[in-house]
Amino acid sequence: MSSLKDSIAPLESHLKSIPMQIGVYQDLPFAIMRYDPTDEWELRREIKLLATRLEAVGKEVHIIPMSELLWSALEQVHAKDDEEGLDAIIALEKDRGYVEAQQQVTTYLSSKVWVPLWDLLAERLSSFNPENSVVFLTRVAAMSPGIFHMSMLLDKMHGKTKLPTILLYPGSIEGTTGLRFMDLKDRDALGNYRVKIYG
Repeated sequence: MSSLKDSIAPLESHLKSIPMQIGVYQDLPFAIMRYDPTDEWELRREIKLLATRLEAVGKEVHIIPMSELLWSALEQVHAKDDEEGLDAIIALEKDRGYVEAQQQVTTYLSSKVWVPLWDLLAERLSSFNPENSVVFLTRVAAMSPGIFHMSMLLDKMHGKTKLPTILLYPGSIEGTTGLRFMDLKDRDALGNYRVKIYG
């Protein structure tokens, strides 16, 4: 059994239990499934297999790519102001560089003036039945290297959903809670997550 399968096994057990045992807090029913970024393709395959097994025991499984939320946010920003959005980001990067372009995307995703990522996610989650649904947030690497911090997303989601949601987190771990996004060596391992971490 691969280490990825070893990490998924307890998560699967907790998702199948009644009641589900993934959330530490009732108003933050999230967990993190950490995996090595180099295992992305294997993870996608394993999550599809896990989804099939969960559906076989009556769960509704929903997969939401974070990349899809990013593109949706940029489209909504453009709809609010036709001088903003993806084309504006491309022009900004050409003119002032990647760092400033990334900072602008972060502003789009974290400002109430634009399209806060947590509101976009909460809206998507609101359409699912919390009684028997499980959500997997995939393709989180779309937020790298510093577009949006997942710790901020989880903080902002506190109290916004009752849906069991698993954030598939590409990165490394130090100790039991110190996560380093995408295993970027210049980034500190953050340990302020208030959710269970598998992997």
